Amino acid sequence: MEAFCLSPQGFGLAPPVQLTVFQPFFLELSLPYSIIRGETFELKATVFNYLPQCIMVTVTPTPSSDFTLTPSSDGQYSSCLCADGRKTFKWTLVPSVLGEMSVTVSAAAGPSQTLCGNEVVTVPERGRVDAVTRSLKVKAEGTERVRSFSWLLCPKGGALTEEVELTLPGDVVKGSARASVSVLGDIIGRALKNIDSLLQMPYGCGEQNMAILSPNIYILQYLQNTGQLTADIKEKATNFLKSGYQRQLNYKLPNGAYSTFGTGDGNTWLTAFVLRSFGKAKSFIYIDPKVITDASTWLEGNLRPDGAFNMQGKLFHNGMKGGVSDDVTITAYIAASMLELNMSTVTQETMRFLKSSASNRSNTYTTALLAYTFSLAGEADLRAELLKHLDSVATSAGSLLHWSQSSSEQADSLAVETSAYVLLAVLTKPALTAADLGYASRIVNWLVKQQNPYGGFSSTQDTVVALQALALYATKVFSPHGSSTVTVRSAGGDTHQFDVNQHNTLLYQEGALRHVPGKYRVDVKGSACASVGVALFYNIPTPSKHSTLSITTQAKPLTEGQCTKADGQQAFSLHITVQYNGPLQSTNMAIIDVKILSGFTADTEKLQGSRFVDRVDSKDDHILVYLSEVPKDIPVHCELTIRQDLPVTNLKPAGVKVYDYYQTSDQAEAEYSSPCAGQGTAKGRGH
Repeated sequence: MEAFCLSPQGFGLAPPVQLTVFQPFFLELSLPYSIIRGETFELKATVFNYLPQCIMVTVTPTPSSDFTLTPSSDGQYSSCLCADGRKTFKWTLVPSVLGEMSVTVSAAAGPSQTLCGNEVVTVPERGRVDAVTRSLKVKAEGTERVRSFSWLLCPKGGALTEEVELTLPGDVVKGSARASVSVLGDIIGRALKNIDSLLQMPYGCGEQNMAILSPNIYILQYLQNTGQLTADIKEKATNFLKSGYQRQLNYKLPNGAYSTFGTGDGNTWLTAFVLRSFGKAKSFIYIDPKVITDASTWLEGNLRPDGAFNMQGKLFHNGMKGGVSDDVTITAYIAASMLELNMSTVTQETMRFLKSSASNRSNTYTTALLAYTFSLAGEADLRAELLKHLDSVATSAGSLLHWSQSSSEQADSLAVETSAYVLLAVLTKPALTAADLGYASRIVNWLVKQQNPYGGFSSTQDTVVALQALALYATKVFSPHGSSTVTVRSAGGDTHQFDVNQHNTLLYQEGALRHVPGKYRVDVKGSACASVGVALFYNIPTPSKHSTLSITTQAKPLTEGQCTKADGQQAFSLHITVQYNGPLQSTNMAIIDVKILSGFTADTEKLQGSRFVDRVDSKDDHILVYLSEVPKDIPVHCELTIRQDLPVTNLKPAGVKVYDYYQTSDQAEAEYSSPCAGQGTAKGRGH
């Protein structure tokens, strides 16, 4: 132990002192991280005695309505434990509800007239009881689906109504459906509430890490500009910024550039993204000036005489290509990044190059990015010209306005990002008119409808750019006055009422919706805007429809005819094959998400070094495999070893999923079972 003190006289440091701490006995629980409804397992509580004498311990589980415990065959839960002894007590646990539950077991040392062998039982003076609580997740069978409905409702002294019908598919897994409604008085509040989990996706590469870091900056800027930044929010957000900054340095190369996994020659687009974010973050946390200078210098080293930037590495999102060369897209992105930071490094040659490229408007994404870049550069005529063209190709429906690269009705990640750049361009001018704000509000209404229940969007870049645009809009229209009442009613009489006013704009208010399926009506009355979201979660059997991605699994014993180890535990090999047959030459970066069977663990050694595998991560009971791409018509094979850790009975199959990280609607799912349980291969296809 060490101690120090600070005083006006200076700094004082005490000499270190050694302390010996002692626990006479302790309890350890063994249970899996999660199980699937219908599975049961043996809960084990092991007590270790550290005393040199014998003790009599009684082990007692805390009763719960979430599960039932059946004593094991010996039924003895008091036992002698002599010096350095250990004893394991067992129950069969059967869960009765879905969700997360707590399992608590305590061990108490007490007096006893019974001798332990030839020794008298002692009772420790201190530490007579040890209790351990562990959480257990009970999941529904099949695959989870999420549907979200979001609105920004501004009644302006009147009343607004929206209706939503929560429907479930015919094959919904019984008992898995749950729904909730949430209300905030602020368009950015939902993202602020979930600032560390905007996306329910892995974050294992340099670009994904930035997607955690960047939204914090825009949220902080907005709250600061509107006078809503409290000390608590600032501390929470700046802590995320600091940890994100430190993590990002792992992807920095000696030459100042950044790459996807911290190796290779550097990625032009990612380096510009980092420069843009670090340049803004430095007003909230310490950023080493050399880090920013190094990135800027490396980018300038890739500047060509004609003003364009050379593209090193690959654009993460294939949808950014097409119609125009990558040179225009990357040059516009870098120029916009530097203009946002008021850097004087955007050359006249670069602006000339972009102006000469502005006449080619075949790529809506690039046109939107150019419109924003020219807005930042003060090129009013070009900005107006591009915005006029964009308006002519917009998809308009009532109070909703958006832009898409394709005619598909499904809002993909690129459509969100493109529409967000148009919104940024519309809002980036010296003086905004009522017509500008009215036009912007139609884009905002569409963007809000695309948000997931956590305040993010479907992938990383659309989340970053859309939250930047929404934060800018929220700053422009912010009003500290007014109040509204939000009432949510179901046809069956389920009613929730929420009040929104200037004192609780950032308060996240939520209520569970009991009638699912069912129709709900949302009424907002008053003068303040309300952000209302309805989220529906349910499970379905693992789908087997076909799409551009497909996946198959095959579970095999490690050696022919044998998959049980010497200790009686199971071990087998899981072979996964992924294929792509879509219109492009390859997918974007793809993720294989392997759910591990209940009570099992995975050995990923065979995955390392596999072709197309860039990284392997473990999270809870999932293994996440990063594929650089899945090439068209070339199967990608992966293999990992699954080993049993704790016995689970009635073992259910586990799911394996592959999806395009930047186009998450391109996905496929399959299941696998342990071949040791007499079940063989499972196959599935995408949907």
